[in-house]
Amino acid sequence: MHDIIEVEIFNKIFSSIAEEMGIILGRSSFSSNIKERRDFSCAIFDAGGDLVAQAAHIPVHLGAMPMTLSSVLAEMSLQEGDIVITNDPYKGGSHLPDITLIEPVYSASREHAAAGPLFYVVNRAHHADVGGRNPGSMGMTNCLAEEGYVIPPTLLYTQGSCNKTFLHDFLHNVRNPEERLGDLRAQTASLSRGKLRINEILKKYPAQEVFSTLNQLKRYAERLMQNVIRQLPNGLYSYTDFLDDDGRNPAPVPISVDLTINNSTIDADFRRSADQTDTPINTVKSVVMSATVYVFQCLVGEGHPINQGTYRPLQIKTRPGSVVDPNKPAPVAAGNVETSQRIVDVLLGALAQAVPELIPAASSGSMNNIAIGGEKKPMGEEFSYYETIGGGMGGRPTLNGLSGIHTHMTNTMNTPIEALEHTYPLLVEQYGLHYGSGGEGLHRGGDGIIRSYRFIKKARVSLLTERRKLAPYGLAGGKNGLTGKNLLIRAKKKKKLGGKLVFEAEANDLLVIKTPGGGGWGRTTG
Repeated sequence: MHDIIEVEIFNKIFSSIAEEMGIILGRSSFSSNIKERRDFSCAIFDAGGDLVAQAAHIPVHLGAMPMTLSSVLAEMSLQEGDIVITNDPYKGGSHLPDITLIEPVYSASREHAAAGPLFYVVNRAHHADVGGRNPGSMGMTNCLAEEGYVIPPTLLYTQGSCNKTFLHDFLHNVRNPEERLGDLRAQTASLSRGKLRINEILKKYPAQEVFSTLNQLKRYAERLMQNVIRQLPNGLYSYTDFLDDDGRNPAPVPISVDLTINNSTIDADFRRSADQTDTPINTVKSVVMSATVYVFQCLVGEGHPINQGTYRPLQIKTRPGSVVDPNKPAPVAAGNVETSQRIVDVLLGALAQAVPELIPAASSGSMNNIAIGGEKKPMGEEFSYYETIGGGMGGRPTLNGLSGIHTHMTNTMNTPIEALEHTYPLLVEQYGLHYGSGGEGLHRGGDGIIRSYRFIKKARVSLLTERRKLAPYGLAGGKNGLTGKNLLIRAKKKKKLGGKLVFEAEANDLLVIKTPGGGGWGRTTG
């Protein structure tokens, strides 16, 4: 019992450090996407590159971070004062706006310092723009280079000295460079706080005791995941769901999983999924890992440690050249935000065959991405704004789904109307629930959201949205949720927009986004 208590204490200590890193990042950032929406994540890794602890931030970020660090450590050895920057999706990233910073933590003790880093502090933040064809770096494109500035693992700082050549080139290729620089400085401040707190722990406890307890913590998390899997019936469970389309061709895009439960291990095989496309719905393998870990961690429940041990019982198979494991330089901007949600849906659909009494109906299935860019002031200063919009949660075996929230792979907040209108040439004319969009059932699905934007000036708008054609599924006899809608009102004329497009908005145009509701769970009686 003493060992378990000690392990839990260390889990709370390191998780609280990651949480504090997030507080620093959120409060010192410049962009509303990080400051208001909290679209960032923080984590701590040990000397071997194993995840030790993470904050309760963004699931799609956190599950991919181990692959990012693994890619970095395979290419370089980090010295004290070094900070690595990268956003390359094909090296453990997610999509280009998600910029990851990594800093080693060395001990003040000469003995341990000579042995190399003891820990790595890591954060990932979604920048409102990283260049490319479209404002927000989130629109329809043909290849990765068109999506924005690609950063392979690069030293942003070398033993404390800033890489000014890289920084100048990066800022020269993005919109609103002052905001980008401010957000990068917020990320470095977050790492500094993480280093400070870890060194305080190392002063209080002998290093070997810390390492020993953290190894026990990883084994503890592994046992928790194994115990959950053992409670599932062995067997092969297959499920296929679809993305509406790829943004150019109208045909649905299948995402498939063959889920094998074998005692205490899971094999999630996505190789039957569609071939990669030339549009940004592709998603890299690190995001597939994120979604899979998320789903099974939901079965473990809240309050338990998430670390490298959590990953060990899970095996993932993908097919290179597929929509869930594309070959570089396929574009991937929407894969992180939309395809990741469908991966969750197919995993839950497969698990519903094994344990129908535990699995909820499909939630809205889209992060409802909108990116807007244009000129902000008469001087011609550019602005770039990005946000995701929540939807309805699927009905659950014992409860209705919640309305108007972010679900599954996103954990952000909507930008407050006051902050948006104060900062950008936009007005929000309506913000409320998409009533009646949740599917009926014994436990009905939650309703989606209606959010409308009035453009004060001309702007370029990118939409990456899903569940506009194919509805979120109900389970156990529950009805599907309603699909979402994108509407443009110009001179009092309504035009229905597709789910994925880039268009030019005129001054006084009104864009209305209606997000999907969740599916219902259970058949109604009477």
